[in-house]
This record gives sequence, C-alpha cells and structure tokens, in this order.
Amino acid sequence: MFRFEHPDILYALILIPVLVALFTWMLVWQKKALRRYGDWTVIHRLIPAISKPRMIFRFVILMIAYGFLILGLSNPQIGSKLVEGERKGIDLMVALDVSNSMLAQDIKPNRLERAKQAISKMIDKLGNDRIGMIVFAGNAYVQLPITTDHAAAKLFLSTVNTKIVPTQGTAIGEALELAANSFDDETHSRAIIVITDGENHEDDAVDMAKTIAEKGIYVYTIGMGLPEGTPIPEYDKYDRQIGYKKDRQGNTVVTRLNESTLEQIAAAGNGIYVRANNTQAGLSKVFDEINSLEKTEFESKMFSDYESRFQYFLAVSILFLLIELLIFERKSKWLSKIKLFGN
Repeated sequence: MFRFEHPDILYALILIPVLVALFTWMLVWQKKALRRYGDWTVIHRLIPAISKPRMIFRFVILMIAYGFLILGLSNPQIGSKLVEGERKGIDLMVALDVSNSMLAQDIKPNRLERAKQAISKMIDKLGNDRIGMIVFAGNAYVQLPITTDHAAAKLFLSTVNTKIVPTQGTAIGEALELAANSFDDETHSRAIIVITDGENHEDDAVDMAKTIAEKGIYVYTIGMGLPEGTPIPEYDKYDRQIGYKKDRQGNTVVTRLNESTLEQIAAAGNGIYVRANNTQAGLSKVFDEINSLEKTEFESKMFSDYESRFQYFLAVSILFLLIELLIFERKSKWLSKIKLFGN
C-alpha cells in the first residue's frame, strides 16, 4: 500500500502554477520594458550574452526541484508488512446526498462541503470501526466498500462532488438498500448514516428503513439545511457562480430541509434524527449513539510497517538544484560555441 505520511504538505504544490504565471508575466514585462528603448533586434545585438532560453530552462529545473522537494517532505511510504489481527468495532455505512440542492449555502460554505468536513472529523475518531460510503442523487452508487483503511476513506471523501452522479434527484430509499447490501457480515453491529436535505423525490425511503431495521441495521439521519429554504446556486464549467437555478417558468428554485421525512426514516430505522446548522453538523451526536452499540470482533488485514521513500525524492531535488547552479543566464565565453540553448 502506498501513502503519504504528511499529505497536508502536498498543498504546497499549488504554488507551482502561481510561480509559472509570475515568471511568464515577468518575461513579458521585461520584453516590453526593453522595447521602450528602441528596436528589439538592435537591443538584442547590444546584449548578446543574455539568453532567454537559459532563463526558461533554469526556471523549469527549479520547479522540478521544488516539486520533488515537496513530495519528499510529505514522505511517501510503502506498506511492507501485511498482518492479520482481531479487531473490535462496528460496521458503518455513510450515505451522502450529492444532488445539486446540496450546493445550497444556508449552511456555510454549503451543505455538501459542511457534510464532508463533518465526515472527515468523524473518520478521525473511528478507532477500530469499519466504514464504507454511498453517494446518491437520482441513483445510488458505492463510493467506498466497507474497510478499515481510514486514510483511504478520507481520500475517497475528498473526491466527492455533485458531478459524480449523473442523474439528479434524491433516491434515499435506493441509497439505504445499497448501503444495507454493502455489509459483508451479518454478525457485526451495523449502522447507516444518511446525510441529506431530505427532499426525497424517488422512492419510499421510510418502508426501506423499516425493512433494514428488521435485519438488525440501525438507520440514522442528518438533515443538511434550514427549513425556511434557500436558492440553489448554479456554476459554469470553471466553477464560477453564475446565478441561481430556475424552473421552466423562470422562477428561482428554493430548496428546503424536509425534516418530517428524515424523522420518519430515523424512527423506522430505530435510529435518531439530528439537524445540522452552521455551528455543528450533527455527526458527533449520531456517532455517540452509534458508539453505544455493541462492538463485535472481526478479522482484518492491515499494513503494520511502512518504509519511507522520502530520501529518493530529496536526492532528485538536490540533483536538479545542482544542475540549476551550473547553468548561467549569461553565455560564458568558453560555452559560447555550444549551441545547447540557441540564442
């Protein structure tokens, strides 16, 4: 198994496109500034030692060195020893609504992002519990099979957005059925958490929750949004907000939290319902309830040892830095005959 020991450091890679943009702007500005003094061809002959290709090549080398430095600091690791062991916990499936109404901003930054933040925090507290993930809108799909790999769970969670399910709608019943069928052992304590705004348009989720409860699976619901409702933002292909969703008559569509449905689903599933707000997403209360369930033992396979590979990335970074130091922006006399970079 491959992982990064410090994945947060990888965010520093965002600086690369910023530096590329600044460097490009600098080259354009430099050329414009020199042109103010006369014809570019004449100016270029007056400063023949300056090599623009060398500058670009040095910059590329520096960016590569920086990239490998960041990868090295994040410490890539490879699992080297797979062991089997007994663990005690519960099996948990999270069914997350990814319909467009979850982009509503009555809960900041929006319903979906707030839910993802809360799930991420819950994963950090799981301990020996196993977790899986369902995403649903008009249809439901398994995003993550049930696993003890909590790092993988957070990775899959980070990729969730409203575009991963092509069909719009809110098929809560289908999501419940798929989540219930995703459990691989009926002897474990099992629970499903449904996180949605409750605008169910597709099926009878209450009857499905009742059927699931008869199998010993608990169903909990968390309502994302406020009852008074709010418009649904619309975005262009660059993720810039361009307005709000409208119906065929041109009226702005307002999405409202349907607490009644979610309360009925939780009651039918022998669980509880919690409404999220801007201060808390409700998962802590639900997780406390789930933690009170009986823990059961199960066999699990996991990597117990990881071998660090940061040294290879740091070595490549240092190598490129040394190469960069050997390249001069000005042409030296003894290298002037070598046409490696052109003019």
